[in-house]
Amino acid sequence: MTGTAAAPTNPGALWLLRHAPVVAPAGLCYGATDLEAEAEATLAAAQRIAPLLPAGITLRSSPLRRCAALADAIVALRPELRLQFDERLVEMDFGGWEGRPWSDIAREEFEAWTGNFADAPAGLHGETVRAFMRRVAAAHADWLADGGGALWVTHAGVLRAVQLLGQGVSCPERADQWPTDAAAFGGWRVVERNRG
Repeated sequence: MTGTAAAPTNPGALWLLRHAPVVAPAGLCYGATDLEAEAEATLAAAQRIAPLLPAGITLRSSPLRRCAALADAIVALRPELRLQFDERLVEMDFGGWEGRPWSDIAREEFEAWTGNFADAPAGLHGETVRAFMRRVAAAHADWLADGGGALWVTHAGVLRAVQLLGQGVSCPERADQWPTDAAAFGGWRVVERNRG
């Protein structure tokens, strides 16, 4: 379920909300870089999702400003929700590529990463896909164990990681196994809890 769809029937669902567009040049690598998001788009995203959220949902957010601002805007509209920041929901750290245009990254550097996709550090000294998947999987396991519904205000990479986890993939070994789609900026996906 995506975007502006109606609320799910399963109250234990996991809502995955992507932050609004960032204030940065197009084509910039900014995984773990703490950029602000567009204020109007952030408020609009909060206004779209807040009325749909079920009572008693757990609200967790990446602490990066682009997510924190959106989580704060949701709490302003739904003051009964308690916000908890969770470092496990931060976007992947691209190391030396952070803050650089993707077009400036040498093809050899990029191919060295994708050639050993699970275990080569992104940006030479950044995070590995395996480490990223492990931390998202830990947050996902906590949601499953809790039994209740949750909203994560997070990043495209986290949405993609959860998609893989839902397919039983703990870590993709090849770059072509990484999902290419994610919710649009300010959009969301809903993962229904398996009742069986």
